[in-house]
Amino acid sequence: MKNMAGTVDEKKVYKLVLTGGPCGGKTTGQARLCTFFENLGWKVFRVPETATVLLSGGIKFSDLTADEAYKFQENLIRTMIQIENTFFELGRSCTRNCLIICDRGVMDASAFVSKEKWERMLKTNTWNPVELRDNRYNHILHMVSAANGAEAFYSTEDHACRSEGVDLARELDYKSAAAWIGHPYFDVIDNSTDFENKVNRMIECVCQKLGIDTGDRLLTTSKKVKFLVSELPVDSLFPAFQDFEVVHHYLQSAGPRVQARLRKRGQNGHFSYIHTIRRPHLHGQSIEVKTQLTHRDYLNMLTQRDDAHFTIYKKRRCFLVNNQYFQMDIYKEPGHPRCKGLILLETYTSLSGDKLKCILPKFLNIVKEVTGHPDYSMFNLSLKEDWSNTKKFCYSLHGKKTVCCHSANSDTVPGDDGDE
Repeated sequence: MKNMAGTVDEKKVYKLVLTGGPCGGKTTGQARLCTFFENLGWKVFRVPETATVLLSGGIKFSDLTADEAYKFQENLIRTMIQIENTFFELGRSCTRNCLIICDRGVMDASAFVSKEKWERMLKTNTWNPVELRDNRYNHILHMVSAANGAEAFYSTEDHACRSEGVDLARELDYKSAAAWIGHPYFDVIDNSTDFENKVNRMIECVCQKLGIDTGDRLLTTSKKVKFLVSELPVDSLFPAFQDFEVVHHYLQSAGPRVQARLRKRGQNGHFSYIHTIRRPHLHGQSIEVKTQLTHRDYLNMLTQRDDAHFTIYKKRRCFLVNNQYFQMDIYKEPGHPRCKGLILLETYTSLSGDKLKCILPKFLNIVKEVTGHPDYSMFNLSLKEDWSNTKKFCYSLHGKKTVCCHSANSDTVPGDDGDE
């Protein structure tokens, strides 16, 4: 299959989890997403919700003992993994690009058991969250319940919603989202627009991650914003969060207009590995191609490290505040002195100005917005040379022609405004 540059692309298999609270638009969104990608020539598989399949057999939670409920959840996860694996195998053997939409994923089950029981389940089955959450799926999309921001449209089957129904829906919505905190590509689609635009935002979000140019077919309003944070507050001020060890290496690239990097990310000795190639703006957008790697492939590619860059070490903290998903990077030593004490907060949003300020975590001391600022680009922060003496410093385009001396041969290239 040829891409826009005329070269041959590898076939894609994209594993997407569509999750969310009651009455969030998950069913409609799945159907629309399926039609959109089939029209692009992709093969689309839809993995059914395992809980619905099992509960349709006459199981009632209210009839189960505590031990029976625990075993049911454990067997539900085992069944889900097997059903998904069947579709994943079909995707690998498919000759076309393939989108696999999972109606909820493995981590959703963790929202319905206590933390202690979940930890016991992981240990008994030798499962770990990095494999179940980060390595198993490419992308997580959470469709926020209408009970949270669009209450007038919230209803349950056969009757209008009651106040207690709304409260329960909000609780389930939060638990469903919190179960996925920490996935590297986790997006929350809220109710800040009407339903039609909510679905369009969801589709556009998938296309953005895949590097598909949607043209004017969808409204593309969401962008990544970045903020400088003065200090790390005590853990008790944060809502539920997940911390990760993150290591970035810049690689020798194929040309002055290309940036390539490796990312290692994980918890408790379990890691995921991503190779990213960033190319200049094409048709009005910067193209990033991300490939998931095995540990062996990661080690092999480390031999291509660019000696002009320091390795970047971070602690990444992921959390949800008011349906907004945040990632906060705390830079660690060793590294260039310019990175000492540096803390950067990132999120995706369509808001700006005062509305943007209102969604930011109140417990953080945010110094200023640094979106697109070259001094906070990871590419520039990792440079070994002093910025005043190097020809490698890279400037963000901001939609304008700006010179970036990525190599001795100056050329125009977008700055690296952040990382995945």
